[in-house]
Amino acid sequence: MTNAKHISADSKRANILLAAGLILLLAVEVFCGYWVDVLSKRQEQLKEDYSAINNITFGIFSVDQWRDKIVGVVDSQVTEYKMTRKQKQQMQAAVEKQLNGLVTSTVAEFNKPQKSLGGKLKKLAFNAVVDVDDIRAQVPGFARTIVTKVNSPTSTKRLKGIVTSKIGQLSRQTYDSTAEAHTTLTKFMFRKYRVTNVEQFNKQLDKEAKEMTALIYRYAYAMFGCVVFALLLWWLLRNAVHLRTTLFVLSLCIAFVLLAVGVTASIIEVDARISSLDFMLLGEKIGFTNQVLFYQNKSIMEIIWVLLSQPKPDAIAVGILLLLFVVILPVLILIATGMYVSGNQRLSENKVVRYLALESGKWNIADVMVVGILMTYIGLNGILQSQLSGLNMHSASYNVSTVNQTGLQPGYLIFVAYVVYETVLKQILKRITGKTTVPRAQATEA
Repeated sequence: MTNAKHISADSKRANILLAAGLILLLAVEVFCGYWVDVLSKRQEQLKEDYSAINNITFGIFSVDQWRDKIVGVVDSQVTEYKMTRKQKQQMQAAVEKQLNGLVTSTVAEFNKPQKSLGGKLKKLAFNAVVDVDDIRAQVPGFARTIVTKVNSPTSTKRLKGIVTSKIGQLSRQTYDSTAEAHTTLTKFMFRKYRVTNVEQFNKQLDKEAKEMTALIYRYAYAMFGCVVFALLLWWLLRNAVHLRTTLFVLSLCIAFVLLAVGVTASIIEVDARISSLDFMLLGEKIGFTNQVLFYQNKSIMEIIWVLLSQPKPDAIAVGILLLLFVVILPVLILIATGMYVSGNQRLSENKVVRYLALESGKWNIADVMVVGILMTYIGLNGILQSQLSGLNMHSASYNVSTVNQTGLQPGYLIFVAYVVYETVLKQILKRITGKTTVPRAQATEA
């Protein structure tokens, strides 16, 4: 009897120590899961803000952007323009041609047949006084004087001012409906991230997103480490019947944390963009960079809410089914399994609890969801890659480069970890309930 009491006391101490260790492990899992979820949402917000500022609507598809770039090139050409010797020679020849043509037309006008006495007198006086050959000989000199005058600093400055004012007038008359929205959005984003221009904005958000991604994966790997440690404990304590209830209940808690994070953290990111588009205009390069064509980053719960918010009945039906069989049913199964192994005979023999714990696996489509998300990613990534590659063009004067940054996110890996871990726990439950019919009773006595 004394030996039995000693064994019972040792069992209680072992259960207490195991529970304390597993609670600590669970606390680490919850801490890491919390930060995965929080950082995932922050990263999603960062990238949404980035895509809003760099959206193709405010770039390549914006009349304002094209206007500013073209006006800048033309204004630069006008401001820096200087006539070369060859251009001056060409201008000299053109002016001489125009002056000779003017002389020819004037002489022809005076020499045409005259009917009136006054006209005949004018013709006679013109031929007597004017030496046409002498005038033509002076044409090159007149042309040189005109070209010199046109190229004087004063005239050049005046001409550039006229052209620049006309360009400015044209630019003020050229605009589209996105100008006001883009200005408002840009001011808000610059104030939010404490930057003053788009270049600083992009640089800062790229840096923060990369740092956040590294942190998310770090916390996700820590969660995987907790799961591996829990499974290692199962292997080490596989013959300790009196510890099974404690170990199994806290293992279910770890599975619940994996499920919660797996359905709330981002699972897939779709990011298609034109990384660069440039071409030559008047000898200068015009270019656009980081033009976001499409961006979406969703978690399983966000996908479900999107479906439920649609006006179409079929979308709502799919959303309800996903919510029921991917979220609600797995939670009920975990709760029922915990009740089944808790040691309470009344709860464990309840038909609903037994069904959910032992027989409802066929209704749980979490594993189907894992495969579905993976196939969706493979198909979507292939389509985007094919479509974007068709936009890539490279030549001496025109270049377009695209990039597809679509990828699975840590939330998906955590959801996969939940599915694998829950499957392993199911196998462990079958093993321990098949080996002995009184593990729960023994654990209760302990």
